[in-house]
Amino acid sequence: MTIDININGKALTLDADPDMPLLWAIRDLAGMTGTKFGCGKALCGACTVHVDGQPVLSCAYPVSAAAGKAVTTIEGLSADGNHPVQVAWRELNVPQCGYCQPGQIMAAVALLDKNPTPTDEDIDNAMSGNICRCGTYTRIRAAIHKAAGVKS
Repeated sequence: MTIDININGKALTLDADPDMPLLWAIRDLAGMTGTKFGCGKALCGACTVHVDGQPVLSCAYPVSAAAGKAVTTIEGLSADGNHPVQVAWRELNVPQCGYCQPGQIMAAVALLDKNPTPTDEDIDNAMSGNICRCGTYTRIRAAIHKAAGVKS
């Protein structure tokens, strides 16, 4: 089946099984490998992308559900990698291994789009679906606060 989808502002027609997870359509069919596979069961958040501005776990989101919608991946967040969240992430040395960071960043951006001045509790609640095996949660929270200050 062909599915018309817009990924990072680019209209694409993908030949995909409608039940294929959006993650694999992004990685394997569209060739964008920034979005990571973590668990495949929507438990870790490594695969977080935005669909029409809302964060979704792309490993459990069928590509057919994204048909005709705007999908944003980590590659589409900023052409030069200078989105305020990405800048804060670098300035505060958030990543340790870095594997979960695309999903963490996409979840953080969605939070700040909805709540530009989040409290620690807001951040913890919004980010609870994103697991960091290295435990950089304190730096993640600090970077979100820093990015919120930049965005204000």
